[in-house]
Amino acid sequence: MKELILILAAIVNEIHDTLNQLFGMNMSDKDLHFWVMGIIGIIFFIGVYILFKIVGKWKFSTTILSFIYTFTMMTVLVFAIEIQQAITNRGNMEFADAAVGLWGFIVFFAVYVVVGVIYTIYSHIRKKKMKKVSKKLVEEQALMPEKPIEEPIKEPAVYRSQVKNKNKFKK
Repeated sequence: MKELILILAAIVNEIHDTLNQLFGMNMSDKDLHFWVMGIIGIIFFIGVYILFKIVGKWKFSTTILSFIYTFTMMTVLVFAIEIQQAITNRGNMEFADAAVGLWGFIVFFAVYVVVGVIYTIYSHIRKKKMKKVSKKLVEEQALMPEKPIEEPIKEPAVYRSQVKNKNKFKK
């Protein structure tokens, strides 16, 4: 993990030097962060926007978008915990720890998906059985004309404006 952060820091330093040479000006760290993170952020936003527009048209779009968002947040959290461990010396800062933590989320999400699939299959089977039973009842009633179909008596709707206001707390 420490090596990965050092490699990323070296890449960022190289980009900083290249930008300074390319534009011929000395940018401070804040200037560099402003421009590079702004450009990376807007490119990332456009990519995510396009992806979410595509996913939004799919059947399970809410679940997919929730997974993407949660996975992103878990990635940030896992790396924040690893960095915190390095700062406080309360554990080893290892990339493997972060990977195993994310793997745990993926496994639990897979269990969630399997339970959802089983429930969906069960619901479809139950719905088909109910259709068969109701279809059978309709056919039986059609064969027995002497037994009239009873419809429930519909009472007129009563609205709040029609009910007399009775306040129990008035004196």
